[in-house]
Amino acid sequence: MHDQSDARQDLLERGYSRRQAARIMGVLGAGVAAASAGTPLWAQRNDGPDEGNFPKVRIGSNECWTGPFPVAQAEAAKIIGHANFYHPGTEVTDFKKTLATIEGVPADHILPWPGSSDPLSRIVVAFCSPKKGLVTADVSYEQPWGTAEWAGAKVTKVPLTSDYRHDVKAMLAADPQAGLYYVCSPNNPTGTITPIADIEWLVANKPAGSVVLVDEAYLHFSHAKSAAYLAAKRDDVVVLRTFSKLFGMAGMRLGATIASPALHEQLMRYDGKRMSTNLPLPSVVCGTVALTQKALIEQRRAEMIAARDYTFAHLKKRGIKFIPSDANMFMVDWGKPAKGVQDQFMAAGVGIGRNWAPWPTMSRVTVGSMADMQAFCAALDKIMV
Repeated sequence: MHDQSDARQDLLERGYSRRQAARIMGVLGAGVAAASAGTPLWAQRNDGPDEGNFPKVRIGSNECWTGPFPVAQAEAAKIIGHANFYHPGTEVTDFKKTLATIEGVPADHILPWPGSSDPLSRIVVAFCSPKKGLVTADVSYEQPWGTAEWAGAKVTKVPLTSDYRHDVKAMLAADPQAGLYYVCSPNNPTGTITPIADIEWLVANKPAGSVVLVDEAYLHFSHAKSAAYLAAKRDDVVVLRTFSKLFGMAGMRLGATIASPALHEQLMRYDGKRMSTNLPLPSVVCGTVALTQKALIEQRRAEMIAARDYTFAHLKKRGIKFIPSDANMFMVDWGKPAKGVQDQFMAAGVGIGRNWAPWPTMSRVTVGSMADMQAFCAALDKIMV
């Protein structure tokens, strides 16, 4: 493992100034994701809207409409009685082995984290620099952009295709010497999938030494194939997972990266080991059990799809445009400024998501329970008269 002087020297060699290197070491060394150096995203704020005055229906932050599977909750509750120990037993090892078995990768390719925000920011800092930029789709999840800009790395944003996939050939052409190519699939906020064949093409054609990061936060809501098999056989692919979505553990903070040990060591150059070992054990146990619940995963996915289909049918009936999705969110086009519509929904007790800069008339809406989506449609009928 690299020591602090090695990590600082690495930053200097990659083109950072001494001042930039000191700032990066100061933030990451303290165990804080680089993104937290700026304004946190709405979903990551501690106070929430109006300091805790949440709407009755909360479908704005891509959270699951319900909590962890009851069987996983029960096992997590048991470990609380042993919380006096840092490591009561083999909980972390069991998590690694379970995820590795399910994904068909070696156990040494699994690294758990307290959430996915911290490793996402560390990946950007580890593989981007003033000499090697970040390439991302636009629109897509914005945290990597903010981290790269904070760290002084170039950010290149490439429009999605006409059917809202990542345009991997355009991404490579936009910066053929980038340090990191970021693919979010299913994509946030569109919920659309980039075919695994496209991701394979990007991995095969990118420049040597660069890394492809595949963010699969919403994978379990779809039937898409994971890119984990690529991470298992290559040293230049990272797959990022979170338990905040289908597994209903947003407040429990658990995530994981799937990558080669050599790539993980690069990722942890800036004292990342501290964060990857400071894990809340109830979350680890809950996540381990949740991973094995194949029938419950399929049932929860089916519940989401049913609520989503109900909502899409209502939008079609009303003649309101939206982007079809393979995840628990979608973009809807109101045909007028989205912020005003969002405020109207909030006044009706329904908290929907925001718009993205290229799409000022569109809002992201999370798919909640069937009752949540019925309430959304009822509010829509009153607002869109």
